[in-house]
Amino acid sequence: MRTRSLLALLFAAFALVPCLADPYAAGEKIAAFSAKDQHKKDFTLDTKGTRFLLVSHDMDTGKAANAVLTTLGAHYLPGKKAVYMANIHGMPGVGRMFALPKMKKYAHRIILGDDAALIAKFPEQQGKVTVLKLSGGKISSIKYWNPASEGIDAYLK
Repeated sequence: MRTRSLLALLFAAFALVPCLADPYAAGEKIAAFSAKDQHKKDFTLDTKGTRFLLVSHDMDTGKAANAVLTTLGAHYLPGKKAVYMANIHGMPGVGRMFALPKMKKYAHRIILGDDAALIAKFPEQQGKVTVLKLSGGKISSIKYWNPASEGIDAYLK
């Protein structure tokens, strides 16, 4: 019995390791991941073909980013080889009932970050969208876009 408890404790500790990992830094290789978009379609990050990965970490920043991206249209992000992901991991069930149907109305694709270990990999600044510039599967730069007060064009060059 004691061995089982010890094994269970060790398993739980190792399961938490991805959540405790340091966020990505410039020069690191980005790992491909799979998720769903707001229309429940499968998505897998193409680490070689994607030039920019935008990650919003909170609801208010996500709303501001969606407002900007909506004005640019459905083809803007794909034209820049950019992907936009919104953190929905901590969103309670009631919030999801309202937020997810609203997200379906946006013309641009929103990848739903619903995995704590995945979201933890991306650096964060409060109130800003993390913009990772990728080159050959590696992060060449990390910038932070304030969608409430800035346009996105300068970040996607």
